[in-house]
Amino acid sequence: MSKLPKENKFVDLSDYGRPIAKVLANSLKSTAVTPVHLTIGFIISGLIAIYCIIQGYYWLAAFFLIFKSILDAADGELARVKQKPSYTGRYLDSVADIILNALFFISIWYITDTSIWTCLAAFIGLQLQGTLYNYYYVILRNKFDGDTTSRVFENKTPKALDGENQKHVNILFGLYKLFYSAFDKTIYALDSNADKGAVLPNWLMTCVSTFGLGFQLLIISAMLVLGLKAIILPFFLVYTVMVFVFIGIRKFFYPELKEKGEKHNTTMYMKS
Repeated sequence: MSKLPKENKFVDLSDYGRPIAKVLANSLKSTAVTPVHLTIGFIISGLIAIYCIIQGYYWLAAFFLIFKSILDAADGELARVKQKPSYTGRYLDSVADIILNALFFISIWYITDTSIWTCLAAFIGLQLQGTLYNYYYVILRNKFDGDTTSRVFENKTPKALDGENQKHVNILFGLYKLFYSAFDKTIYALDSNADKGAVLPNWLMTCVSTFGLGFQLLIISAMLVLGLKAIILPFFLVYTVMVFVFIGIRKFFYPELKEKGEKHNTTMYMKS
């Protein structure tokens, strides 16, 4: 299932790897390869990128960062074409993403003179950016009955699906909550009524898509090969200001539709 009906799709700058991911997923449809295998693949690709960053092989690092983005999209695509949803795969994907993001920033800190506090603040900013993107995106999907796979706040461990181990789901769900709940709650507190507002226009969603992980990794890749490694962490720290800019635009130009008395589904979704 597409994450958004065709007539409501916008140009998603973070999803440049989707066409290749779809080709890869379709080529693996009749094989024994599972979405989790692809998730493990993007973890390996990310770790190779980290090694290349530390060793100064920036073109190779850029390649593996972008390849990681493609595999990150491909695991979900394969789950869809095989019609094999999996809580294990879903939470493993999200947990792996945030751990790799932290390691990417630590490796960049290691090869530059950037303060460790700038590194920490930039990482927090990176995660807040991604959370806002996911928040607005899934609200849009929910409004148009698109793919609604994940919730903003998940307080109950889901029951393992057929073929899954409940223990694995429990562990990964616990890690998911540990790593993401603070970011989800922060963005929700900043714009808790976003689901009651007018439909966000395509141009704004395209702008917010610069917060998507794929685009973030593309920026890091470009800066590495252009010799701008020293400004990567400061850039993401400063760019976090746009979180408040986009929220301000949403609140001012697309406010809550209270006067129409419309009822909205208040169950929001965050990660895919």
